[in-house]
Amino acid sequence: MSFENLPGHIAIILDGNGRWAAQRSLPRTSGHKHGAGAVRTAVRGCHARGIEFLTLYAFSVANWSRPKEEIDALMRICTEFAEGEHDELIRRGIKVQIIGELEDVPTRTRRAMERLIADTAHGTQMTLALALNYGGRRDMVNAMRALAVRARAGIVIPEEINEETLREYLTTSTMPDPDLVIRTGGERRLSDFLLFESAYAELFFTETFWPDFSDATLDDALTAYSRRQRRYGRLPAEALVASSG
Repeated sequence: MSFENLPGHIAIILDGNGRWAAQRSLPRTSGHKHGAGAVRTAVRGCHARGIEFLTLYAFSVANWSRPKEEIDALMRICTEFAEGEHDELIRRGIKVQIIGELEDVPTRTRRAMERLIADTAHGTQMTLALALNYGGRRDMVNAMRALAVRARAGIVIPEEINEETLREYLTTSTMPDPDLVIRTGGERRLSDFLLFESAYAELFFTETFWPDFSDATLDDALTAYSRRQRRYGRLPAEALVASSG
């Protein structure tokens, strides 16, 4: 399919693994395992369609409250992705980065991710950001703490702090804001994902559970995005002039 305009940055909330498994009388961990295949589909699909940035909500700070068995399975899947997709990501020229607090994840997962980040650092075809141990509120609090320390030391003048200053201290600072946020699984909320960055993002919700995510699901989201007019607070006519100019 061809689209008149594509989002530069797509962010996806990977939801529905547990319900996918429950419908098949399988353990929740099976849903996460099958969801790993959908990650590959999303990465390759976005790469093939010329998307410059893709962010996947892999593990939130709230997920630590889940049963240990499920957490261990999720971390194992993250490790297997980093190790199993390593060569493929390099071949495709995809740069990998992490948003969130990687130092808190298990050692094997952290080391696998660090190696993946280092080895793909020169990729120029697409950037894949994995939100691992990430929370939008925590990221903002950490950024404000860092700013407060510098303000107390006289490095930053409080009166000069603005949105761009705050953005510099977020773990998402090297990426543009998402143009399109996709959530699978039928829920219609952001769940602490890119709260600051998604202020003007287009939102697309699908009933499709994450393990069933396909190229067709991606194209449905891109089709919906192409039909929307992004106004950024302007009147429709003003937005049309801005987009055409």
